[in-house]
Amino acid sequence: MVKPKGAIPAKHTMRLSGKKGGPGKKRAVGTAELLKDNYREHICNYQDYLLIDRRMSPNSVESYIRDSGKFLLWAQRRKITDLRSLGRDEMLAHIAHLREEGRADTTLRRHLAALRVFSRYLLREKWIDADFTADISYSAAWKRLPKTLSYDEVDRLLAAPDKQTPEGVRDGAMLEMLYATGMRVSELVGLKIPQIRLDAGFSIVHGKGDKTRMVPVGDLARDRVGEYLETARSALLRGRITDFVFVTRRGGGMTRQAFWVRLKRWALEAGINRPVSPHMLRHSFATHLLRNGADLRAIQSMLGHADISTTEIYTHIDRDSLRDALDKHHPRG
Repeated sequence: MVKPKGAIPAKHTMRLSGKKGGPGKKRAVGTAELLKDNYREHICNYQDYLLIDRRMSPNSVESYIRDSGKFLLWAQRRKITDLRSLGRDEMLAHIAHLREEGRADTTLRRHLAALRVFSRYLLREKWIDADFTADISYSAAWKRLPKTLSYDEVDRLLAAPDKQTPEGVRDGAMLEMLYATGMRVSELVGLKIPQIRLDAGFSIVHGKGDKTRMVPVGDLARDRVGEYLETARSALLRGRITDFVFVTRRGGGMTRQAFWVRLKRWALEAGINRPVSPHMLRHSFATHLLRNGADLRAIQSMLGHADISTTEIYTHIDRDSLRDALDKHHPRG
């Protein structure tokens, strides 16, 4: 690919004004529209490289262009106008900036992966002298450890729902299932009757990427869900029919948003004075299993993680607890 000099060649033209273009016109994505001409040229050429040389799908190209444009915009705002001034330190500072903005770990991993491709493209085209993403990994130092509940907080939360109302019985069963199985909240609210086998002590979960896994259900959760199915569910449905396990008075399945609201209410009732989310119960499930000797591979299977490295985040939490134990109880801790 010929490096751009001067005006942008016609084949690289992108509509940066935000207006709709005619047939065949390409449009910059997000922050690329805010870039100055020299950086904008690189984004234009990079887009063609992804589409033509790499043969990426339009959606993937859009994502890569957005991430690369965001990085160049960050550099532009710091008066960095020469690509050769971008090095490892700038890359780390950029990631740190995104972390301070509260970006999720998954977002940062994707962003770093996209910038690796961009950096190697620039190196190939000789716009930079070295890969500014070299030797940078998504290290544990960048990760926010998952927030978990203590054993006592879990006990109080699970006991909080009012057992005298159908909604309370339902909410208690849902909380118990989350903590007993480590399901994602989307998996929980999507559960249908054929998926739960209380007599056999397991549930079939449809997870991310249409992957199905089987998770065991403990005795306490089986009893609580069984009580809900025998009493509260029919009281909520009032003769209406649905396959969803956890239902509302409207006759449909519980939504993630509605359950989150209910969870916040019960957390307050339980005297937990910090934000509680459904994912905290999932994290607590994994952390408490690990601390009680469960195998990491077994936890990976129950959580539905495709990669063991995702599950290994819980080992960092466990190491923290071991450090605390040493500090408190060892005579030379």
